[in-house]
Amino acid sequence: MEQQRIVILGAGESGVGAAMLAQKQGFDVFVSDFGAIADRYKQDLEALKVVFEEKQHSTELILNAHEVIKSPGIPDTAPVIKELKKKGVPVISEIEFAKRYTQAKTICITGSNGKTTTTMLTYHILKKAGLNVGLAGNIGHSFAAQVATEAFDWYVLEISSFMLDDMHEFRADIAILLNITPDHLDRYDYKMANYAASKMRITQNQRPEDHFIYCADDAETIKVLKGAKVNSKMLPFSIRKKVEEGAYLEGSNIHININHKEQLTMSISELALQGKHNIYNSMASGIVSKVLDIRNQIIRESMGDIKNIEHRLEHVAKISGVDYINDSKATNVNSTWYALESVSADVILIMGGVDKGNDYEMLKDLVKKKVKAIVCLGKDNKRIHEAFEDDVEIIVNTFSANEAVQVSYHLAKKGDTVLLSPACASFDLFKNYEDRGNQFKMAVKEL
Repeated sequence: MEQQRIVILGAGESGVGAAMLAQKQGFDVFVSDFGAIADRYKQDLEALKVVFEEKQHSTELILNAHEVIKSPGIPDTAPVIKELKKKGVPVISEIEFAKRYTQAKTICITGSNGKTTTTMLTYHILKKAGLNVGLAGNIGHSFAAQVATEAFDWYVLEISSFMLDDMHEFRADIAILLNITPDHLDRYDYKMANYAASKMRITQNQRPEDHFIYCADDAETIKVLKGAKVNSKMLPFSIRKKVEEGAYLEGSNIHININHKEQLTMSISELALQGKHNIYNSMASGIVSKVLDIRNQIIRESMGDIKNIEHRLEHVAKISGVDYINDSKATNVNSTWYALESVSADVILIMGGVDKGNDYEMLKDLVKKKVKAIVCLGKDNKRIHEAFEDDVEIIVNTFSANEAVQVSYHLAKKGDTVLLSPACASFDLFKNYEDRGNQFKMAVKEL
């Protein structure tokens, strides 16, 4: 029997992990990256003795594949993908490929916002409960690499819509959809319905014994559910209304109630992750924990002692009564909306960077209510000025994290919050959002 050829497009974390697993499974493996491959990934591929190319896609080496595993970052409109589809070569994601070679059960978390936090919290609770669990997907080490080298019973996977688009046979034992808000619409013909349908793929192939956890307060989710057929057991969470089975907020207490298991009640003041959006994230993780019969005491402890993710509403310092918060991971308008929504009034908002065609309309009400001044951090801040000049008296331009922090320090008074939540990508002045967040933190510590 001839050796089957697997071609992997993209040599980042997921691509190199896929190469490792494909080679272990006895395939003839070729890796192709249209950009330059980072040194550490090149070393991994060399150690595996896998043939690879960079800065090009050689069609003659790609089109002869039995199957192609592509990086989530490559759109379907890329010429090489169009050619593969025309030829009828199956194109799948690393997640789809890896799942074929593991018996482990999967908890899959998607949503426009909050998925990293919910993934980390769910993983934290399961680990604390003593489950043999791995963490993968959009976060941590590649799923395929872990399937090749570890033997976990459970995986908590953070799944983006781009990954879902290339998942066909994959089935999630527990699927979570946190919310659906406009993001990446350029990949979905600028149609919200296309993006929502992509998110709903998280429920595909689910069976009656599986679970689907979703937010009953999210308008787009409810809209897409009306036309969807979900086979699994549906468990909603809400902070607006009582739900029979699932999770809800009553006063300041979260109640989680699942098929007559002992109910969990917890005050939101006990949650380590504060803010309305984190009540939702905690409810979703709590429902998973109850489905898995984890003891209430462990769920409570875990929700009370988890550390916040770096660069996501991360409290940096309190100086002269002013709170400094690093939310550099907020690279879209919706994330900034969440951040503003979760902090109290009197905010000095540091925002700006590379604008991905942002619509700032959704921020207007919150900015009017809460923001005293906007400090722009980016090379071109024209659109921010245009969007908010009628709502905020002070809008200042700055061109480094240091300058932005200095200006904010002079504008803030006791009781205010200085919030870095850019709503934009960082590539004009920084390497990435981590670099932006780290420079902000350094500047705050130097005050």
